Amino acid sequence: MKTSVFPKRGRAPVRLGVSVLAVFAAFPAFSVLAQGQSEVVLKEVVVTATRMAIPLTDVLADVSIIDRAMIERSGAAGVADVLARQPGLEISRSGGVGGTTSVYLRGGNSQHTAVYLDGVRLDAQSGSGGVAWESIPLAQIDRIEVLRGPAGAVYGSDAINGVIQLFTRRGEGPAAPYAGVGLGSHGLRKLEAGISGAAGIGDAFDYSLGLAHETSNGFDVQPLRLRKPADGVRNPDQDGYDSTSANARLGLQVNRAHRLEATLLASDLQAQYDAFVYTPASPVDDLSRHQLRTLGLNWNAQWTDAYSTKLSLTDSSEDYETTPSSYLTKTKLRGYLFQNEWRVGPHLATATLERRQDELENTSVGPTRNRTQNAVALGYGFAQASHTLQLNLRHDDDSGFGGESTGSAAYGYAVSPKLRLTASAGTAFRAPTLYQRFSDYGVSSLQPETSRNIEAGFHYVDGTSSLGAVVYQNDVSNLITYVNGPGACVSPWGCYDSVARARYEGITLSGTYALAGVNLRASVDFQNPKDLDTGKELARRARRHLTLGADTQAASWHLGAELQASGKRFDDLANTTELGGYTVVNLSASTRIAHDVTLLARVDNLADKDYQTARTYATEGRTLYLGLKWALQ
Repeated sequence: MKTSVFPKRGRAPVRLGVSVLAVFAAFPAFSVLAQGQSEVVLKEVVVTATRMAIPLTDVLADVSIIDRAMIERSGAAGVADVLARQPGLEISRSGGVGGTTSVYLRGGNSQHTAVYLDGVRLDAQSGSGGVAWESIPLAQIDRIEVLRGPAGAVYGSDAINGVIQLFTRRGEGPAAPYAGVGLGSHGLRKLEAGISGAAGIGDAFDYSLGLAHETSNGFDVQPLRLRKPADGVRNPDQDGYDSTSANARLGLQVNRAHRLEATLLASDLQAQYDAFVYTPASPVDDLSRHQLRTLGLNWNAQWTDAYSTKLSLTDSSEDYETTPSSYLTKTKLRGYLFQNEWRVGPHLATATLERRQDELENTSVGPTRNRTQNAVALGYGFAQASHTLQLNLRHDDDSGFGGESTGSAAYGYAVSPKLRLTASAGTAFRAPTLYQRFSDYGVSSLQPETSRNIEAGFHYVDGTSSLGAVVYQNDVSNLITYVNGPGACVSPWGCYDSVARARYEGITLSGTYALAGVNLRASVDFQNPKDLDTGKELARRARRHLTLGADTQAASWHLGAELQASGKRFDDLANTTELGGYTVVNLSASTRIAHDVTLLARVDNLADKDYQTARTYATEGRTLYLGLKWALQ
């Protein structure tokens, strides 16, 4: 039986709301009790908010940072699983780690989040677009930055609900080799190895190399208990996956003013899945293959104390193929970026030229299709005393539909050194994919989706304690959806059309606090992502979801526990098929068993809860994982 900490639909969430608000209301009181403790906090730097490195204290956007230590302690199986533990983020997945995965930021469609890996744009031009999250190898990721809220005026197309940027490890200091091995439920085996460091005069040359392999026997992702007669017969096999990945990041500080850097990543994923057609008399395993490649070349130059530039060439390719049912799609993206920065006192001005080239090869499209987007962007930032201001303006010219202008304005006022109020407004857009325009189900005249967002929040920080709240409303027009019937469709089976409207609105509360040696964290989202034309809720997004966590040091052990809860949601736009709410508890423990060796143990879904994030697709029950990692100290 599925359980949830959330009340039934139609009843006001009074108890949950009062309880959560009571917890968050207590944070300031906790902070007062914590006075006298050390408040030395490193000045964290964020790249994603403005596309340049700025102190976290100057960031006006709603941003989360996930470092390597947090990733390793989480024991998460995939990038999406790490993100699901962050405020404002949900995921849905068709089965296990290798299954099709969507990430919903602030209730928005998965393709409404722009995703970058070491500054290289990741996207697919097939279907509705968006990132194939299952193809990104978590073993190669060292840091993740999540920006919530539209960023079209900085990043151009796709950043309607936010930006997620992933970073691989950067070498520094003496050579630091590492190796790891892990075993888990469903025959999970993990191997990884790598080295990072810096060499030469003044450590001018830095390097980081990594290699990882992961395989699992998997589980039956569509068991008989979840099927209805109309769903047809499915293969009762175990749906496993096999993943191999490698990355390299090389940097050269030519002199005090100039730095060159190259990043490369390769990932190959093969995963079993259950197709819609299966014949028990002649069973066959359905396989999907993902191949991800990224390359980035960067030149950073500090010409004077005030003026600096960045020149980048990036390239990514995403190939997806299924067998024995024959389907193949290949997306290639190439980007050129020339960014200029002027810093004078509290003022920061930027001017950027950018070009993006997209290419799609797809069995349903015919000849290879491509498009280009050229853009110019201007930005201005001011930070002094209690005031912080950020203004951005951008114009993109698309070879398919013409020009699109976006803008944003954000202001922050520090009421005190610990409390800041923020407000912002911005517009964004997403261009239709090449598949949506040129496939058998495409309409070449589709216009881009556009959005208007407003939000306000407060952020309280006192040493290691924090409390934040953000209220937002994001209206999307020309939302591209699949419609049935002839109309503008060439295909009698329907086609894409930009006629829908959606609204993503809600409030995110988050906080951290250290109490008696225990680090506490919590976040809760109350949201209402809906179709404005029908009034229905958008598919696979809950109106309420919550994360609670705690970790502590006991002797030589680092112990952690977390609770993830989600309310019920619908699997379809008509809101006729309901997915039940769920609550899962995860536990972790790690300790150093030798000078350079760390042991990690983890139990996920402790109560073995049975739930779904996509109809007819099972999720993993209780799983165990045990890993050893050697890292030269």
